[in-house]
Amino acid sequence: MSTNKPDSASRLDRVVADARAAAAEREKGYRERALKMYPWICGRCAREFTRANLHELTVHHRNHNHDDNPADGSNWELLCLYCHDNEHSRYIDHTGDTSESKVAEATANPFAALREMMAAKKR
Repeated sequence: MSTNKPDSASRLDRVVADARAAAAEREKGYRERALKMYPWICGRCAREFTRANLHELTVHHRNHNHDDNPADGSNWELLCLYCHDNEHSRYIDHTGDTSESKVAEATANPFAALREMMAAKKR
């Protein structure tokens, strides 16, 4: 008579170990470090956050360089989604730096032959 207890116990141990490893990996990210370092309050509107709505609190890079993540958190501030969007809009308005300006201008004209097509249809 065999039981599944040892097999299910090892599976459970594996799931727990994987969950702990994933949590440790997440804690290495700048968001998790910033959430541990700063109070869960928006730096602009002072809205307070709890675990229930923490997903609405973002980490803003003050110098707009997402690769600049010093260990002391000096380039980060916690902002709610609305203030974060507003901050980036203000930055774009000030600098004129948009990803759209880096896209090549469209050269195709979908209405190029429209006049001829309409003339042919009238005949």
